[in-house]
Amino acid sequence: MATPTDDTLGFAPDDTVPLAYMARTRDYYLAIGYGTPYRWAHYNSAPFQPLRKPLAQSRVTIVTTAAPFDPAKGDQGPGAPYNGGAKFYSVYDGDTSAQHDLRISHIAYDRTHTTAMDSNTWFPLAQLLRFAREGRIGAVGPRFFGAPTNRSQRVTIESDAPEILARCRADEIDAVVLVPNCPVCHQTVTLVARHLEANGIATVVMGCAKDIVEHAAAPRFLFSDFPLGNSAGKPHDTASQAFTLELALDVLERSPAARTTVQSPLQWSGDHCWKRDYSNPALLAPAELARRRAEFDAQKAIARGLRDTSA
Repeated sequence: MATPTDDTLGFAPDDTVPLAYMARTRDYYLAIGYGTPYRWAHYNSAPFQPLRKPLAQSRVTIVTTAAPFDPAKGDQGPGAPYNGGAKFYSVYDGDTSAQHDLRISHIAYDRTHTTAMDSNTWFPLAQLLRFAREGRIGAVGPRFFGAPTNRSQRVTIESDAPEILARCRADEIDAVVLVPNCPVCHQTVTLVARHLEANGIATVVMGCAKDIVEHAAAPRFLFSDFPLGNSAGKPHDTASQAFTLELALDVLERSPAARTTVQSPLQWSGDHCWKRDYSNPALLAPAELARRRAEFDAQKAIARGLRDTSA
């Protein structure tokens, strides 16, 4: 009797499972010469704040890890190389009634399979404003907030998260949608979400790095199995963006308890090669690994100088 195969049983290919970002980034940094693996934030439980009023009566805002464009900080355009000079190290806010040019060149999104041409894939303000006009939410808060993507979990927990909470309280925010981009961004916004929930504000994280967000125990999480940089939907696809935000709001309303994860049914494409390619040292020649180490060291030096200046 023949042994059943994946094809005859109808099994999906292995590369359809979510990418293991913690393991991939550990292997990548070990390959370029960093000997101490990064320790990711890890919790087994999470705070949980049910919505205090119906979403149609709630004031909602966004927490983003994107940075305001500054022409003095080098190339930040679509497809720009990693730009440590464009990082920010303090919480910022922006007027939600105005247009904003937010970029993600300062973080490690997937530069191979997405171009960062459409900011609506990482900053869903236009969709949130539309939902407010249509009555899906009560109102958009007067400000959105930028969360620095520090590798220091202590800084995020003890400084940035309390600052975002204070600004949310000043704006009488009822609920927050948090939108990360790079691997560390996913940890950052999860830590912020935990702090907000512990202090009475309901949250939902929209993200693409499932293992990182669940490792840090987000209260509510909408997972989109897309390349990093597309947490709010596919680029130049308003239907995808609208569906993704609607699903996130549904998670915000309907989650029965802490640590609820819902996976979007949308697929990036029929080809999952982007999961194989992202920061995969097995696909990089020694010379390329050495070049990346030198480039990373140079960017770290730039970022360190900016951090020291802003301290």
